[in-house]
Amino acid sequence: MAAEDRLDLPMVGERQSLREQVAHALRAALITGEMRPGVVYSAPVLAAQFGVSATPVREAMLDLAKEGLVEAVRNKGFRVTELSDRDLDELTQIRELIEVPTVSRLADSARAEEFERLRPVAQEIVSPADRADLLAYVDADLRFHLELLALSGNVHLVEVVRDLRNRARLYGLSQLAERGSLTDSAREHLALLDALKSGDAAAVAHLMAEHIGHVRGIWAEH
Repeated sequence: MAAEDRLDLPMVGERQSLREQVAHALRAALITGEMRPGVVYSAPVLAAQFGVSATPVREAMLDLAKEGLVEAVRNKGFRVTELSDRDLDELTQIRELIEVPTVSRLADSARAEEFERLRPVAQEIVSPADRADLLAYVDADLRFHLELLALSGNVHLVEVVRDLRNRARLYGLSQLAERGSLTDSAREHLALLDALKSGDAAAVAHLMAEHIGHVRGIWAEH
């Protein structure tokens, strides 16, 4: 395999089923743009990179196909589905409609202890940003946002946002990392927690809208 064709994929262990671990890693590779639209990926080739058999990789790719993230190519493998600028705009609009009011309603100094429990997760986003580990960055970022939204008590809302984020493409992450500005984006999560602890709903709404806008800008950097 040519070096330029090799993906930066982790070896997988035994904590979850291999199928789940592979699907999780592939979602992260899709979101960061590590796996590119239009490229056909072979299950045996990916399996060799993961250090597992082809079966859990095929099963994981079929799961991603059900989610609309990839499509099967007969006798060849799976192709990453492409998102248009309109798709990205619409995903952004839905996130804004859901996340901005939901998170701003959480602002309450009486809930400071709950927000502080999320601070280590927010700091976990900064560490991979510093070392330009894009897959770890996306994983920590997703975990932070879903755990924050979970404080609303609406499990269905959390699942909707999880699906929206899984459909995203952060093609510009590598450019941000190369410019040394990915850490600035990561630190926005810490500022958000400070605003939530202070009970300033207006500041939280502003920070959330600005953060989602920054993410849309990252999406746009093909």
